[in-house]
Amino acid sequence: MLHRLNPGRGWIKTFALAALLGAASMSHAADSNEPLKLGTTAAFAPPLEAAVAEAEKQGLKVELVEFTDWIAPNVSLANGDIDVNYFQHIPFLENAREEGGYDLIPYAPGIINNVGLYSKEYKRFEDLPDSARVAIANDPVNGGRGLQLLEKAGLITLKPGVGYKATQADILTNPKHIQIIELEAVQLVRAYDDVDLVQGYPAYIRLANTFDPYSALLFDGLDHPEYVIQFVIRPDRQNDERLRKFVDIYQHSPAVRAALDKAHGTLYQTGWRS
Repeated sequence: MLHRLNPGRGWIKTFALAALLGAASMSHAADSNEPLKLGTTAAFAPPLEAAVAEAEKQGLKVELVEFTDWIAPNVSLANGDIDVNYFQHIPFLENAREEGGYDLIPYAPGIINNVGLYSKEYKRFEDLPDSARVAIANDPVNGGRGLQLLEKAGLITLKPGVGYKATQADILTNPKHIQIIELEAVQLVRAYDDVDLVQGYPAYIRLANTFDPYSALLFDGLDHPEYVIQFVIRPDRQNDERLRKFVDIYQHSPAVRAALDKAHGTLYQTGWRS
């Protein structure tokens, strides 16, 4: 079962109710007869829908709740309105816990979506002009990933050990004097026509249908396993048998793997051992 939560009064009422019932929800052990409530976002929904269908065949009821932003899934989970969410990697979760004070933990790995560097005009990094305009994400989580991609491409070097927490202040060398422009992550796909190089997310490029998501000059893939999308829970759900069963279906069902291939093509890898 799929529910989509959109911004507006309905969204406000949902979370007002969650605030009232959250404490009570969190204080009770999971009832194996109740549906497992799983929150996600549009980019991850289709394969999860396949997993929900497979779970139903095995007698496990799952309600899939689709959110339209990247904040509400953690708010809803922390309030006890859902049992688990699936849309974020470890850096995003760490940032959310720091910013929102959520007591949330990763439960099991899902997939990692490749992120790439795209150019409308240039086919090689060597061909980029001096002072090329390069667009990356402006938030702490995705921006660091963009900078690591630029380092992998040989366009910059970063201070050793900064990893995904890198900022422009951590750039040590920039031999082509590239101009780094920071934009909202969801706006990057629109910058493709206006800059020389842009950080891109194939899932969102596919949704926008503006250019070929396979056309990146470079992908990161499993270079940085911290970006594997995680099933995230509250600590009191670690022994939830419904959750264990659903994750096993997601990771090992042939029907789910086919749905993942259909949704992401070859632009993803599994974060678990098959």
